[in-house]
Amino acid sequence: MSSLPLSLGQHAPDFTLVSKTAEGPQRITLSDSLKKGPTLLLFFPMIFTRVCTEEFCSLSLEFHSYCELGVNVYGISGDNPFAQEAWAQQEKIIVPLLSDYEHEVAQAYGIAYQSFLPDHHLGMRGVPKRAAFIINQAGVIEDVQWSDDPTILPDFEKIKRILTSLKTL
Repeated sequence: MSSLPLSLGQHAPDFTLVSKTAEGPQRITLSDSLKKGPTLLLFFPMIFTRVCTEEFCSLSLEFHSYCELGVNVYGISGDNPFAQEAWAQQEKIIVPLLSDYEHEVAQAYGIAYQSFLPDHHLGMRGVPKRAAFIINQAGVIEDVQWSDDPTILPDFEKIKRILTSLKTL
């Protein structure tokens, strides 16, 4: 596992993950997403938890503002796509959720926990840290925010400023 997250200016690793929607499972590939516009990847530890629910319910209320900027936004967790869909329906989350069930993308981006909440002896290896990656259309990382503390949210005001500046380029 990578010990440090990818950083500003690095090329974002491509991936294909599954999203379960009302229309059925869909495969989402980063390189395809980038053809449509800059992409915001929001890694989060687990569905049905308080902080993750607050983050994605708030994002859902502001999702239209990201769409207006031409930004593709995806939430990524290690939960299975069927559970993600159930959570999204229950909480009215409209942000597309991608399942990194094997934790390969979290590892490639360097934000996988060696042990999630070790003080509680959960021992869940590979759970993604809460992190945000802004990737421009060339596939280069424009901003990275992450924390070992799963209760710390990204600075969404900073994210919006950067995404707005990408639109004007």
